[in-house]
Amino acid sequence: MDDIQTLRRILGENRVIAVVGLSADWFRPSYFAAKYMLEHGYHVIPVNPKYPEILGRRCYKSLAEVPEKIGIVDIFRKTQDVMPIAEAAIAVGARVLWQQLGVRNEAAAAKARAAGLETVIDRCVKIEHGRLFGGLNWVGVNTRVISAKRPRWLAY
Repeated sequence: MDDIQTLRRILGENRVIAVVGLSADWFRPSYFAAKYMLEHGYHVIPVNPKYPEILGRRCYKSLAEVPEKIGIVDIFRKTQDVMPIAEAAIAVGARVLWQQLGVRNEAAAAKARAAGLETVIDRCVKIEHGRLFGGLNWVGVNTRVISAKRPRWLAY
């Protein structure tokens, strides 16, 4: 899914994001994206067996350990690692399988779609949120969204 209305709906309806492969290193893209989403009102759940805690939140070893309902499973892993994560997302009842920039596993996306999940491939949640809900256009980035009004759904 990559049309503007679908991406806006996915990010608007799903406020709980499990970030698989989230790093505790402040300079990693996964950390930056997760911190941005936290600051914009999302509940971020770190999933990485290496760490006990990231961004002040308990870090889980796998999606199966997460005790709450997950809206978006955001994947910061190599393309070849996506299929088991997609299977875990299906098993826990997630609503969206989101593969980050540079991650393109079409077979995993097809399996997730067949199980009823929505899928987003090769896009960044932080960039899409900023583009669709305001922010990127304020610094001169062409977001391809034309409006004379400030969005009413901004979290701040």
